[in-house]
Amino acid sequence: MMAGTASPVDQDVLIVGAGISGIGMAVHLQMNCPDRSFALAERRANLGGTWDLFRYPGIRSDSDMHTLGFVFEPWKHEKSIADGPSILEYLNRIVDERGIRDKIRFNAKVVGADWDSAAARWTVTMEDEKGAASTTTARWLYLGSGYYDYDEPFDAQFAGREDFRGQIVHPQFWPQDLDYAGKKVVVIGSGATAVTIVPSMTEKGDGKGAAHVTMLQRTPTWYAIRPAKDAFANFLRKVLPSELAYKITRFKNVKMQDIVFNKARTKPEKVRKFLTKQLQKNLGDKYDPEAFTPPYNPWEQRLCLVPDADFFEAMKADKASVVTDHIERFDATGIQLKSGKHLDADIIVTATGLKLAVAGKIPVRVDGETIQWNEHFYYKACMFSNVPNFSVVFGYLNASWTLRADIVAEYVCRVLNHMKAAGADIATPVLEDPNSLTEENIFDFSSGYIQRSLHILPKNADALPWRLNQHYVKDRVDMRTGEIADGVLTFTKAGAVATRAAAAAELEAAE
Repeated sequence: MMAGTASPVDQDVLIVGAGISGIGMAVHLQMNCPDRSFALAERRANLGGTWDLFRYPGIRSDSDMHTLGFVFEPWKHEKSIADGPSILEYLNRIVDERGIRDKIRFNAKVVGADWDSAAARWTVTMEDEKGAASTTTARWLYLGSGYYDYDEPFDAQFAGREDFRGQIVHPQFWPQDLDYAGKKVVVIGSGATAVTIVPSMTEKGDGKGAAHVTMLQRTPTWYAIRPAKDAFANFLRKVLPSELAYKITRFKNVKMQDIVFNKARTKPEKVRKFLTKQLQKNLGDKYDPEAFTPPYNPWEQRLCLVPDADFFEAMKADKASVVTDHIERFDATGIQLKSGKHLDADIIVTATGLKLAVAGKIPVRVDGETIQWNEHFYYKACMFSNVPNFSVVFGYLNASWTLRADIVAEYVCRVLNHMKAAGADIATPVLEDPNSLTEENIFDFSSGYIQRSLHILPKNADALPWRLNQHYVKDRVDMRTGEIADGVLTFTKAGAVATRAAAAAELEAAE
């Protein structure tokens, strides 16, 4: 096909999602590509993504806000382990101060995306809250739609649910008016969500807390205890300009995350002993090895953060407890366990995990052919083999989500600027022979939500650039300084077939 002229578009970049990833990309475009037009399509009525959707008691970050915050916007609150409302306030302030709100189209659920090589543009189909369809066009499609299914959580399919006479609640769809004052609550699960909900539902002196909250776990989790307030960060803010204080704290916290993760992988026994000593110190005579000794090493699943040891304080006050067992079935008054024990409950909270979704479950088609994501390789942790002008954000498993969102946004801006300088309309990571790569499962985490979804996830090779790497410090250098025209990412004009041969011809013609 001969190269042609790119068709006009409604905006240069369409960002799907107005959560952390989408808002971050909008700001990076303003800073690094001020000549590019952009818009955001947000399926919900409010911005914030995860932080607007989840409304369960105590909703908070499980990463410190000096790394979950953006590289360009200092986190100034006293607490570094922030609650949901504080994070939403941070995001709303960024959107308003930088004039982004009027670029967000709310109640616009993306239900299809079609790439046309001849026109060098995406046509994106959206539906509003009433199901009315509309379309918009863009040169580049940037998905900040998260990593899980917004419509349905993971369903553990417990037997006897219909027999339970109380209320069953999932954290993803928490009822606004849930009254749990004086009631017996069982929270099923042992991850970050369960560990947040348990202390938040216990009595706090206002008469509205539960009588008792039991965390029912099948498998123990590794916990890390740290103060909700970062004394180092708060001291620096008193003596240094906020931007510099934030930069230093962010650097310190990134290095600490990296050190702890690498130590867990190279010397797991030392980390196990350290975490166990922390638990014993904080729980005292409430410490039960069976409940707090996982059958896996730290960071084989995400380390669960417990700010100010609040979960363990609730246990010491006899307002919360942990039971390690398997569920036989729900019955009228609670949960029958396989051990023969019975847990009485008025309310059961199924904090059993998320269901992963690739590309926001959006059907993506390239020149009429539907993309099957499990047949494509990641490129540079954000693009995909043989898919043009398209990028996504999938955050780190072993560090803060925003660390990836920032470097991906910076990288895509570099690609856009290179395209402008080269006079190219299309950028495609070309992989002519997938068999030339050696596949590797970089998701070497035993977490249920990862293992359940491996069959739908894109492929990873054993070496860059064809992988979603899990090493932020190295990734940051590569994404910021690596060659854009690396011989793999191929730049062509509208209508051209993206192959290395075509790229050579384009360069020859340009010369």
